[in-house]
Amino acid sequence: MNVCMIAYTVYECDSRLICYVETLAGLGHTVDVIVLSGTETESREAVDRVNVFRVLSRDHRKKSRISYLKQIVTFFLRAMLLITKRDVRKRYDMIHVHSVPDFLVFTALYPKLRGAKIILDIHDLLPEFYISKFASNERSFAYHLLLQVERLSAAFADYVIAANDIWRTKLVSRSVSENKCVAILSCPDRSVFQRRGRTRGDQKVIILYPGTLSSHQGIDIAIRAFELIKNEVPSAEFHIYGTGPERESLERLASQLRLHDRVKFNSARTLRDIAGLMENADLGVVPKRNDAFGNEAFSTKTLEFMSMGVPVVVADTKIDRYYFNDSLVKFFVAGDERSLAEAMLTIIRKPSVRQTLVRNALQFVAANDWESNKYKYLNVVALLTKNGMGKE
Repeated sequence: MNVCMIAYTVYECDSRLICYVETLAGLGHTVDVIVLSGTETESREAVDRVNVFRVLSRDHRKKSRISYLKQIVTFFLRAMLLITKRDVRKRYDMIHVHSVPDFLVFTALYPKLRGAKIILDIHDLLPEFYISKFASNERSFAYHLLLQVERLSAAFADYVIAANDIWRTKLVSRSVSENKCVAILSCPDRSVFQRRGRTRGDQKVIILYPGTLSSHQGIDIAIRAFELIKNEVPSAEFHIYGTGPERESLERLASQLRLHDRVKFNSARTLRDIAGLMENADLGVVPKRNDAFGNEAFSTKTLEFMSMGVPVVVADTKIDRYYFNDSLVKFFVAGDERSLAEAMLTIIRKPSVRQTLVRNALQFVAANDWESNKYKYLNVVALLTKNGMGKE
């Protein structure tokens, strides 16, 4: 079977995308992947049955609506041209398009007209993402426009995948029929997030955040919380890995709080590098805001930290309370740096609490990794293409 994946992301940094691709390639299917480049150059590379096409470099520094739209439209046009050319040559059986944005699904117009089955995988709800990113609200014209785009995109697709159960419920209520939508949580790939042994030998306490540096992620809250505990834990450092529109403002905040020697900003890394960094950390933080988007956006980082045996402090958002409880993570009041500081200190100072969370989390993630859940995806593929790869 010939498959094409399209995603406005860097391939090596997207665990959800990698899990899909490697699962299909492992079953003997040929997979083309059209993505962004992590560098300034475009490229193509082939590994086994996977062809990765990097058609546009991404500038995380752009913050305006116009600059975002321009970059996304450029990616859309290049992806549409490439997928059309490739389909003429090899004829795709299935196109799996990853949002955001939802309208990327229309890059598959030509293959769909020739009979290819289309999956729209909604990683993030774009209307909610928009109002969070640009400080808008549900009454705005843009929000309602994006709702219509969501509905049209879902109607164009043969099947819709939602990134969590709360979002599936919301999508079914407004944009897609229940019988063509399934929730598949972003799960860690245990071939990547597998404990191999810590390599650190120092006496520092390393607090870690890896990921996109966006407002809804709440990294500024974590920096302020770290400032509150810096004197209580003199050996602690806060290591941040990633890029995003808020990086410069976060660096300024750390400087203003005189934390430049304790808060370390580092470039984005591949998932395999992040797995090693996680295993060598003492505490993971997932400090999301509970705004219209962050409150319901599931962070794969939580399960990845769990896989690596690292205790996690998590904001008590709706989505995190839905999937986790106090035996698995240490919750703090979302948006409250003092609550986050107290949670950090509890984990650092109480080995028994730390050990209990790690033990319970390892058991939980064993039942919620990709290997235990990939059948949900294969059932969708089998339903659409009659390949019979799924199971009950």
